[in-house]
Amino acid sequence: AVELSEVRGQLETAGYGDAIVQQFGTPRDILVRLAPRVGVSDKTLSYDVFKALNTSAGAELELRRVEFVGPQVGDELTEDGGLAMLYALIAISIYVMLRFEWRFSVGALIALVHDVLITIGLFSLLQMEFDLPVLAALLAVIGYSLNDTIVVYDRIRENFRKMRKGSPQQIIDSSLNQTLSRTLVTSLTTMLVLLALFFLGGEIIHGFAFALLIGVIVGTYSSIFVASVAVLMLGINKEDLMPVKKEGAQVDDMP
Repeated sequence: AVELSEVRGQLETAGYGDAIVQQFGTPRDILVRLAPRVGVSDKTLSYDVFKALNTSAGAELELRRVEFVGPQVGDELTEDGGLAMLYALIAISIYVMLRFEWRFSVGALIALVHDVLITIGLFSLLQMEFDLPVLAALLAVIGYSLNDTIVVYDRIRENFRKMRKGSPQQIIDSSLNQTLSRTLVTSLTTMLVLLALFFLGGEIIHGFAFALLIGVIVGTYSSIFVASVAVLMLGINKEDLMPVKKEGAQVDDMP
């Protein structure tokens, strides 16, 4: 069986410290991923890496396959990923508008865009690799944040109909206080799982777990401080959330 730590050390000694090494199939097979280098062809790069490993391994290695992901494939993945997030946001905004009211839809959309931008911004700031698992994590963050936002919105709508006194700001504050414990407990328990994945899950899901971890923190914040505030700024009031009475629902009894 191959010790991944030894392979990473050999590659770092050979000048390939940015290489990603992981198990591939059996414990005797490994996959090495490298970013392209300026002035070095892909064929030369793969040959140099294999030569460095073969020299320090003390045994003859077998090169099974070499694959290259060029700019065209990268552009296609970027476009498809962006469209996936766009379609998800459009579908979510339509759902929230039909279930609640258009102001809630706009507030939820603002909060979700806020979550995605903060998460992507941290990846850019820390110069971390952004791949398909991270994109999947972003879509999961959108769903998680929306779930929290829907819980808060549901309580806001309920309180607008129940509380006869109080300004919209006071009603929203009361709704947030009522859902705060549920939101924090849910987020903390989710973060415990993500921390375990981040530290113990291995390098292959490191970016995925990090994106989800940041997304849960930012999503919890946005459900409380972004989504609800956006609804308030858009001018929500009791009349907008009162149930519509159907015509003819109440008919006076004949004498």
